[in-house]
Amino acid sequence: MQLASLSVLPIALRAATELCVFEIIESAGPDALLSPSQIASKFPTKGNPDAPLILDQILRLLASYSLLTCSLAPDNQKAHQIVRLYGLAPVAKYFIRNQDGKGSLSPLLEMMQDKVVTNTWYQLKDAVLEGGLPFERVYGMRAIEYMGKDARFSEVFRGSMVDYNVMFTEALLKKYKGFDGLGSLVDVGGGNGFILSKIVSMYPSIKGINFDLPHIIEKSSSYPGNIEHVAGDMFDRVPKGDAIF
Repeated sequence: MQLASLSVLPIALRAATELCVFEIIESAGPDALLSPSQIASKFPTKGNPDAPLILDQILRLLASYSLLTCSLAPDNQKAHQIVRLYGLAPVAKYFIRNQDGKGSLSPLLEMMQDKVVTNTWYQLKDAVLEGGLPFERVYGMRAIEYMGKDARFSEVFRGSMVDYNVMFTEALLKKYKGFDGLGSLVDVGGGNGFILSKIVSMYPSIKGINFDLPHIIEKSSSYPGNIEHVAGDMFDRVPKGDAIF
């Protein structure tokens, strides 16, 4: 039963992140416990009187997967009634935005659940039987080409990578020591160059080459250190370096 209904979790989690549920609970203070009505009262649009009831169903699901805690308490507004109170479970911190620049998984989740992405999975069976990649079967082009034509989804993808890269890079530089001794490093698909900038800041002797498609390099950021932004297509050629990342 759990496997058959597993797709409900990311959909419910995306709704919670879009509604800023985790941020609302966090802003109430350490170990805060809030009712669905209290959470819904913080939403920018308050025109739906059933919002707390619908929200409660989403929160119960997230609590069943240990993303939230759930406890019962007397309802102060309704005699002889109980209300569910929700708090943040430990894993919830990874879905809270704007945590002092530490990154969040919420933008990545929202990108993976975007219709541009989910539409492709319905082609998975036919891709096995008939060939081709699911994304290309739906959109007639590679994903990287599509993002050059769909400004909205390109921004969704960019935002997901920005936050994810913050979390990834911090863990990478704590554990991995293989950059020591390199003279040059090429980051293929390096986006705005954030990961490379962090590597070069820790290993200043490295010449960093941030390589990505032209429309991405156009929006790349300027960083201190020896970093060069190069536009191109990895399927044509990749710049040379001591290591390719």
